[in-house]
Amino acid sequence: MTSDENKRLCVGWKEWAALPELGVDAIEVKVDTGARTSAIHSFDLESFEKDGQTYVRFGLHPDRHSQDPELYCESLVVDQRVVSDSGGHKELRYVIETPIVMGDQQWPIQITLTSRENMAFRMLLGRQAMRQRIVVQPDARHLLKLNKKD
Repeated sequence: MTSDENKRLCVGWKEWAALPELGVDAIEVKVDTGARTSAIHSFDLESFEKDGQTYVRFGLHPDRHSQDPELYCESLVVDQRVVSDSGGHKELRYVIETPIVMGDQQWPIQITLTSRENMAFRMLLGRQAMRQRIVVQPDARHLLKLNKKD
């Protein structure tokens, strides 16, 4: 392994993460090497202008087993992209950028906003977010400690 590879996080196929700027202390993410871009479950999307830039306000449920907590977030829209889901359906999605915390590391990632109401995970971590930061151990899960606030 090169020295760069030694610094990478080793993760399993599902892990815990935090999205501090969105107020999410813990969300279980599916590490998805088949997905280019990360995605998070969102609802009640509403775009608005602020200081000449487009923002989006949206709700999310970080716990896949419950409607609580119900968080409402605002974020700058960095792009809009047509994304194909695993079934081949195309959808125009808002893209935001926010820091993610996994283990002892934090870095900015882009996330598309979409309904994942009927999906097993509220968030997918895609290849772009993992690039040069993560190595996936596909037979493992929850390898990283989540530093949750009590």
